[in-house]
Amino acid sequence: MAIAQSRQVADMITERAGRPVEIVGVTTLGDVSRAQLTQIGGTGVFVSALREALLGGEVDLAVHSLKDLPTGPAAGIVLAAVPPRDDPRDALVARDGAKLADLPPGARIGTGSPRRAAQLLGLRADLRCVPIRGNAGTRLAKVSEGELDAVVLAYAGLARIGHVGAITQVFEPDEMLPAPGQGALAVECREDDAELADLLQAVTDEASVAAVTAERSLLEALEAGCHAPVGAYAVLAGTLRMQAAVISPDGSRMLRAHGGSPAAAAWQLGRDLAAELLRSGASDLISVSERQANSRNDVQ
Repeated sequence: MAIAQSRQVADMITERAGRPVEIVGVTTLGDVSRAQLTQIGGTGVFVSALREALLGGEVDLAVHSLKDLPTGPAAGIVLAAVPPRDDPRDALVARDGAKLADLPPGARIGTGSPRRAAQLLGLRADLRCVPIRGNAGTRLAKVSEGELDAVVLAYAGLARIGHVGAITQVFEPDEMLPAPGQGALAVECREDDAELADLLQAVTDEASVAAVTAERSLLEALEAGCHAPVGAYAVLAGTLRMQAAVISPDGSRMLRAHGGSPAAAAWQLGRDLAAELLRSGASDLISVSERQANSRNDVQ
């Protein structure tokens, strides 16, 4: 997946800026550890090794799944580009073309995402959400081999590795809100490399920048870690419109907020919707999610 994403950005840079790009693989703790992400620091573990390589001069730029990028600033590094966002929706992969409604009672669905698990349980409380790790191929194999009844993965990720044909259902945002930044890529470079930062503007999509800025602003304002079931989706169509939700881990309670703003006020839109959710009790749901995740980690 990481190589496919990097190649996508590299090809775009070459096409739009006329500069050849060499792909350099970097192995992260998230790639080699079999522990659940919540035990080893969340999705940020995929980012830290790439940033170290960037600051150490091993690479000139780093490509991340934007939803994995911590919301806080990184010393010496700038977010230089957000290419056009791919489809942000979540997708179900089940045997025999089954959709969620077709799965048997108590079906086992694999997902490492508390957000997806909470929303799945909100749609069907009888489901058993099973934490899984591994690349997309490993996860898909658990379905074809019968270990799981289905898995839920990002549509964009499956598209990037050529597995759209395995999808049996795509969840619309009103069914399952994506993670903030899902479907988008982030390109970082060193803060002191102004020439490269300027060049990377050639692959930046301003509509995608506005959308993910609002989503990440909301996540930052909620102070929600990787354990918290938080969904957000913004789209620029004249004005910037965003919907967001915080869900209880068992899916029984969902707090929603939605609103709009000019693209230039994307950051403030995220803050405003976060404040609305917090007034509705979002901090309690986030705290419950964090406590449950910590309890599971202690047991494991």
